Amino acid sequence: MSRIGLKPITIPEGVTVTQVGDSVVVKGKHGELSERTPRNVTVTIDGSTVTVARANDTRNVKMLHGTVRALIANMIKGVTEGFSVELELAGVGYRVSLEGTNLSLAIGYKHLVKFPIPSFVKVEVPSQTSIKMWGISKQQVGLYASQVRALKPPEVYKGKGIRYLGEVVRKKVVKTAAA
Repeated sequence: MSRIGLKPITIPEGVTVTQVGDSVVVKGKHGELSERTPRNVTVTIDGSTVTVARANDTRNVKMLHGTVRALIANMIKGVTEGFSVELELAGVGYRVSLEGTNLSLAIGYKHLVKFPIPSFVKVEVPSQTSIKMWGISKQQVGLYASQVRALKPPEVYKGKGIRYLGEVVRKKVVKTAAA
């Protein structure tokens, strides 16, 4: 039984949640998000609460029940507060800068890596070794952050690379030749 799916979602002031066909649309001060709901999951909007119910107790429907509830809650949080992710660069000579709609990264290659910034994510570079990303969709901000991190993930022997702020990289011990 999904315990997450049973919790009602309260709609804060200034946010409107509507159901259009098989989609749920959430509008707030930062923008608008929509998400399709599966056939076996129903969303009910009563004044300032949203409840999610399932049609039957099959395994797949139980899984979707909690997922749909979490997606709607994340949409409401996104249009009111937004989601942010911070990345940091670790390594000698590693730096980042903004050039128009691109991130320009010096990450150990002989050339600068230009990575385009999508329209749904706002990016700022407070210092040469840190990147802050913000957006209303948790999924899109997290996906973009993971794509930037994948350009040069943290290396396990020296710890160089792009990592999430506060991420701990366990370093491996270098093998030595037997004497």
